[in-house]
Amino acid sequence: MPNIAVLGSTGSIGRMTLDVAAALGPEYRVVALAAASSARRLAEQAAETGAACVAVGDDGAARALAGALPKGVNPEIRVGPGALADIAARDDVDIVLLAVVGGAGLPAALAAVRAGKRLALANKESLVMAGRLVMAEARRSGAEVIPVDSEHSAVFQAMACGRREEVRRVILTASGGPFYRRPAGELARVTPAEALAHPTWSMGPKITIDSATLVNKALEVIEAHHLFGLGADEIGVLIHPESTVHSLVEFVDGSVIAQLGPPDMRMPIQYALTYPERRSAPWERLELAALGRLHFEEPDFEKFPALRLGFEVVRRGGTLGAALSGADEVAVEAFLAEKIRFNDIVPLLERVLAALPWKSDPDLDDILATDARSREEAKRCLPSYTSSK
Repeated sequence: MPNIAVLGSTGSIGRMTLDVAAALGPEYRVVALAAASSARRLAEQAAETGAACVAVGDDGAARALAGALPKGVNPEIRVGPGALADIAARDDVDIVLLAVVGGAGLPAALAAVRAGKRLALANKESLVMAGRLVMAEARRSGAEVIPVDSEHSAVFQAMACGRREEVRRVILTASGGPFYRRPAGELARVTPAEALAHPTWSMGPKITIDSATLVNKALEVIEAHHLFGLGADEIGVLIHPESTVHSLVEFVDGSVIAQLGPPDMRMPIQYALTYPERRSAPWERLELAALGRLHFEEPDFEKFPALRLGFEVVRRGGTLGAALSGADEVAVEAFLAEKIRFNDIVPLLERVLAALPWKSDPDLDDILATDARSREEAKRCLPSYTSSK
């Protein structure tokens, strides 16, 4: 009976994970939950799952949670940033589903792999920032890192058709977001509401904005590099607006294996929980005849320069991923607050990467320091973009 900890349980991936666990039946037990706030929803989840431990971000959220818990529901309440890592390493946890947004997920990712858990990873920033360290710890402890991102889950599944040395390249697909066909000159007028209206996926605000700029695909290039040991020349990206082919693997003999499915994150979530088995699921099935056609094209690197940043991080490595991750969190937050324009996001990231010192072989302290400096530098640069609005 696998015991599951869902970190980021009140977000979209976390909520879907609880749906998946419930559909799988009592064999899969949710024993721990964590969320930064959303006390009322977290209290409902604790009552529904019977979780033994619940973590929140601060004392205020803990008081709100305690007040919202139904009578007779009394989980242990953990508080603060260290609570995520504590839950990830608990003896009664077998699988850690990490759906925390941003760099805050890194300590929990490291704690999970150091403890030899299965890490079902929906937090790409932990690999973008410190993929070399996370994967090295997983190899040392024997921990499994199973991707939950639909693209990397697709690669993970397709790679089962051959050996790693038989892989020529991996092709990640991207929907292109809501603005791929919009003229470049109109991107300055994009509003947060428009950017949050993704054409195929329902996601949280951070990843939705990243998808609109294609920063998300840059982060996924870096994630694929660490997950599968791929070089920059072994990773490609194709625009695929239907979001049906989630990614492809090309083998040295010319065979291309693709994983297809509806744009429903419950499918890769379930696979990460049940691997290496597949279980029946009540989700929507793919009807190819109803789709009719599937489209693919090369990405426009000029209109969406964010993609270049992902390949630059793969080639240079070191602290560059931590700098990109931290700066992007600040840039997205500033755009959502209407402090900068949509087409200021990537130039701001490029400016931060150029300004920060780079270290080729960082330890965890170096990575965390770079993350902090990148946020500071991004905030320092914001006024120059705000004044141009």
